[in-house]
Amino acid sequence: MPYIGASLADGVEPMGRPKPKATNIADALGKKSDRVVEITAQPLSPNTPAPEVVPNPKNAATEFLDRATHAAMSKVTKGLSPAALAEAYLDWLVHLATSPGKQMELSEKAFRKWLRLSRYAMTCAAPGNDAASCIEPLPQDRRFQGDAWQKWPYNLIYQSFLLNQQWWHNATSGVRGVTKQHENVMDFATRQLLDVFSPSNYLLTNPEVQAKTREEGGQNLVRGFKTWLDDLERQQNGKPAAGAEAFRPGHEVAATPGKVVFRNKLIELIQYSPTTDKVRPEPILIVPSWIMKYYILDLSQRNSMVKYLVDQGYTVFMISWHNPDAKDRDLGMDDYRKLGVMDAICAVQAAVPGNKIHGVGYCLGGTLLAIAAAAIGRDGDDPFASLSYFASQIDFTEPGELQLFINDSQLTFLEDMMWEQGYLDTNQMSGAFQMIGSADLIWSKIFHSYLMGEPSNMFDLMAWNADGTRLPFRMHSEYLRSLYLNNELTEGHFKVDGRPISVTDIHVPVFSVGTVKDHVAPWPSVYKMHLYLDTDLTFVLASGGHNAGIVSEPGHKHRSYQIANAKHDDRYVDPESWAAQTPTKDGSWWVEWASWLGERSGASVAPPSMGKSLADAPGTYIFQK
Repeated sequence: MPYIGASLADGVEPMGRPKPKATNIADALGKKSDRVVEITAQPLSPNTPAPEVVPNPKNAATEFLDRATHAAMSKVTKGLSPAALAEAYLDWLVHLATSPGKQMELSEKAFRKWLRLSRYAMTCAAPGNDAASCIEPLPQDRRFQGDAWQKWPYNLIYQSFLLNQQWWHNATSGVRGVTKQHENVMDFATRQLLDVFSPSNYLLTNPEVQAKTREEGGQNLVRGFKTWLDDLERQQNGKPAAGAEAFRPGHEVAATPGKVVFRNKLIELIQYSPTTDKVRPEPILIVPSWIMKYYILDLSQRNSMVKYLVDQGYTVFMISWHNPDAKDRDLGMDDYRKLGVMDAICAVQAAVPGNKIHGVGYCLGGTLLAIAAAAIGRDGDDPFASLSYFASQIDFTEPGELQLFINDSQLTFLEDMMWEQGYLDTNQMSGAFQMIGSADLIWSKIFHSYLMGEPSNMFDLMAWNADGTRLPFRMHSEYLRSLYLNNELTEGHFKVDGRPISVTDIHVPVFSVGTVKDHVAPWPSVYKMHLYLDTDLTFVLASGGHNAGIVSEPGHKHRSYQIANAKHDDRYVDPESWAAQTPTKDGSWWVEWASWLGERSGASVAPPSMGKSLADAPGTYIFQK
């Protein structure tokens, strides 16, 4: 799942639940209230302590029972709220049941599809006839592209499946009165359910698997069964995927030389050793996402962004996040801002005094960097020379299919799941992500690994993806409610140190990257920075997805990008028009970014001295399990 934002001053308890607010004296005195509140007759000044709230033991017991029940349910549903799904289903069902016109339309569509399929079946069953397909798969659907699928009876099987899928899409969309989010949930959930019965998933209905089985005498199924047993055993014991052990941090990955020069309870700050005689005076501080280990930006030597920057003559600092556990349950968003970004900025300024910083944020790290930069800009002391954001959002009104899982019901269920243990671990957050990427994460694996007996080869990015981290209860709850649910950052309601911040207070040049196939931070949502930032903004749309589109080093085959700069006073161009009018370039966007940084950096100087070494890179936090 995504990841939290109001502070205790905004009426949020450490448990992440809103405090009840009294609307009058009678309510405050507790008409059948579950809380006892001491009331003062005098108006409260800003420095007067808040009235003491005494929990009702009976209420605490019932709340404990509710939370424990939801936590137990979450182990079966992988964090998805049954209530949220039921709410969407009932909204759709009741409106459809009272819409006779829609029912007539669906009946007519079903009859027409039956006629088309019947005509197709009669034609393609005759020898030598090459019948035109009833329906073509969507461009991204590659399940039925092989020649074997065009032969009877498999052509009839997959055509009937696609027609059925199309009918259900018509049934779950366009029902008047259904809440838009509920419509999207129904369409999405129905598509996921139908995909379970895709003919490509089963031996008896997949001609490609049958051909492979005949060719190998069933050995593909034997290998697939062994792979399945190994995956099951690893999942049960909390082990990483097979082959991940060949990519060890500090050896095969995260191997760029450097030193840990600062450490607190939340971060280690790594300063990388220079590889050039001269460096740009402005250091680079990278704030990665804390949902995974930082070394996606320092993978193998061939595709390490850190190594690329160091070789370009930059002094690079990287935050490595502590992997939280139960004792960190009350760490909040403000802790991540202060102990993470602000402490890192102070450490960089101490190591390279007198120079502005190029701030870089990736995914959630970019959102946190924007929050910190807006707060700094509000208070008038700006340490940045520029800011770069990779697949990062500041507006969350259109966060893609993740929005399907963001509502009060789902977040309450998720909070109760985290409440039991104090954090959210990788397995618990996998439910939503696996559903969103089911074509690649579930069904493609079943086909290739278990049916065809061709397990995928482990590589650096896949090994990094298996090296997950946990998320503190309070931080994750705040992030989801303040940003994803309430969109407080761009609406001017997000508070830092008790006062609202605005991203319009960010005035340094910005370089923002979105990726074409991003399901976590869809590029039109990333592009919305054009609407809110009052500064020059260079936007890049890179090929690939949320991770692979960022790890796009020079020389990487089949990579392309679009890039354009917008001045702060230019007229707004919508994302569709921008994509249509911006030319596509082959190659890596890293080269453009390095040039952009160079234009905003001073003349090269001798490298700064390395800070006091607390450990060799990649440090100690990276090894926390």
